[in-house]
Amino acid sequence: MTAPSAPGGNRAPSRRALLTAAVATPAAGLAGALAADRPDPDPPADGKAPGAGPAPADGPTETESPDPPGDQAPFRPVLPSDGLVTNEYAFSRPDADDARHSRDWVVTSGSLLARWTFGWTGVPDGEPPGPGSALHTGSSVFRLVSRRRDFGDTAVRCWVYLRPPGATDRTPARDWDGGHLWLRYHSAQELYALSFRRRDGKVVLKRKHPAPGRPADKEGVYTTLATARHALGHDRWHQICGTVSGPRDGRVRITLSLNGRTVLDAEDEDPGRLVTAGGVGLRGDNTEMAFFGFTAGNHTGGRPRAEPPAEGTPR
Repeated sequence: MTAPSAPGGNRAPSRRALLTAAVATPAAGLAGALAADRPDPDPPADGKAPGAGPAPADGPTETESPDPPGDQAPFRPVLPSDGLVTNEYAFSRPDADDARHSRDWVVTSGSLLARWTFGWTGVPDGEPPGPGSALHTGSSVFRLVSRRRDFGDTAVRCWVYLRPPGATDRTPARDWDGGHLWLRYHSAQELYALSFRRRDGKVVLKRKHPAPGRPADKEGVYTTLATARHALGHDRWHQICGTVSGPRDGRVRITLSLNGRTVLDAEDEDPGRLVTAGGVGLRGDNTEMAFFGFTAGNHTGGRPRAEPPAEGTPR
């Protein structure tokens, strides 16, 4: 793949421009395109891909406070420039000498890789990854959660880029395939799940909780709190924002905003243990996903930046 020219003609392309072009290459996907080029470490001053709108922002915007009030320190994980960050091999073998661990993230399924400080699932497959995720990623079932579990009233924002969902022998196509945000993660059985792009075009807010009468370590059950149709376009950047607050009068409020527009707003009248703080994270099913600028901090009721990045990507 030939890297796109950066604005200004002779300047080296930014890592954002290269990734934007890479994810827009259907035949190669992220894996082949990202491996083909190495950008100049200093991006152009405008940070834009050719012919594109604003690139993903890694700092606070005009409507975001750089340090939300309160005693909860903001969570702004920084990824390396390239390579494996951590994977399910490290989760299942925490004491192995060849396990790759992250100070910020735990991957309970799949692989978290980095490309020029973007987070990336790798090309999804249904096979368990080895210590370096060299042959397989396992990311058809991708589960990423913060090590920190002190997020109570919280707003989570990041930019995401999804390719159309596929399927594997392990993971046949399902309506819910796509990208999801986690709030107040207590365990794999107890959390809030905000589906921002599903195969069926729906956005959904759900509470997951342990099944009554079953051991706590078994698969939980979902209760749908709100749903609507709002299909984000694939192969382009979108900003997602999820908030959780409360309890107020025993209720927990959850919202989902996409590109500055609130698409779901619900109250959970039976939150159970989810009235208390937990972790934050991302989930992917049968989809190749990249993300950038992940931040979590005290929920202050502010709105995310309204303008999304590029409406289209270089072809």
